[in-house]
Amino acid sequence: MTVSETGGRSGDDKPARAANIFDVARLAGVSHQTVSRVLNNVPNVRPATKARVEQAIAQLRYSPSPAARALVTRRTRTIGLITPGRSEYGPTSIAVNFNIAARAARFSVDTVSALDSDPSGVRAIVESLLRQRVDAIVLVVSDIAVLDVVLGLELSIPLVAVVATSRRSPAIVSIDQYRGARAATRHLIELGHRSIVHLAGPTEAPDAIERLRGWRDEMTAHRLVVGEVSHGDWSAKSGFELGMQLEGIEPGTAVFAANDYMALGLVSALHARGLRVPEDVSIVGFDDVPEAAYLLPPLTTVRQDFASLGGLVMQKVLIAIEEPDTATETTPLPTTLVVRESTRAV
Repeated sequence: MTVSETGGRSGDDKPARAANIFDVARLAGVSHQTVSRVLNNVPNVRPATKARVEQAIAQLRYSPSPAARALVTRRTRTIGLITPGRSEYGPTSIAVNFNIAARAARFSVDTVSALDSDPSGVRAIVESLLRQRVDAIVLVVSDIAVLDVVLGLELSIPLVAVVATSRRSPAIVSIDQYRGARAATRHLIELGHRSIVHLAGPTEAPDAIERLRGWRDEMTAHRLVVGEVSHGDWSAKSGFELGMQLEGIEPGTAVFAANDYMALGLVSALHARGLRVPEDVSIVGFDDVPEAAYLLPPLTTVRQDFASLGGLVMQKVLIAIEEPDTATETTPLPTTLVVRESTRAV
């Protein structure tokens, strides 16, 4: 398998910018979460570490912003996490890894499933979490219509949205679905395929929208025909059903499926139609679910680093709580193409 400064004065005697929590962390040689724990007198910080942080604070004359300190005094050390109502691999992995990162920062997580992805339903959940006095809210966006509504809310606490989108905002964290899709499509093109079908996810799903956009742009960049797109619902069943219905699937064709489970269903459908993978049809999925390496054949796919995403989301939350004036846009995390046996050259 292959896997493709600080306080004081500057040199021209002009006042330098005030030190922030990251300057303290850098000087003390610790994470900004550790600095936060020392500032808030959280237990379980080693005496030597605490002394180093306090020395850095004194040396830099660091003082947290009044707004941040006021917020600290009202903390519950609880974060509200809103996830989609369906147990899909991506959102579930995000939730698990965010919980791990939150526990490491000594926060608890109150998770609520949005059974209805309608913006008004999500707004009601946000209002419910506000009544519970959470310190921040993290929203895993499964419907693109929700994003503008939620980001437009005037909240008294930070909100971080986990969503695949070309839009950039200090409140958005994501994995680069678009470039992942382009890499998947490019892999098939480099193998010699010229007819590449895309089996897309739900039309309203941000991940599906970005993966579709990536496939289309890569095809266009190579002057290949962009055909009709079929949409599934992320399930293996939908992949199977679409695989049985798709016309034009014949030896020499390749398929980029928007997720691994739809790819799994597609492999089964092609077998039922008398087509072999990869001898007749090459298939690439997306996500690198744990089962992907054990399918027959093992699935070429695009891996997402959900552990890094969970940590990045928690970092965003801490910045928004402790140093809101330093919040900046975050570059989407990269994906990795994992080449296995479901693709071959033609």
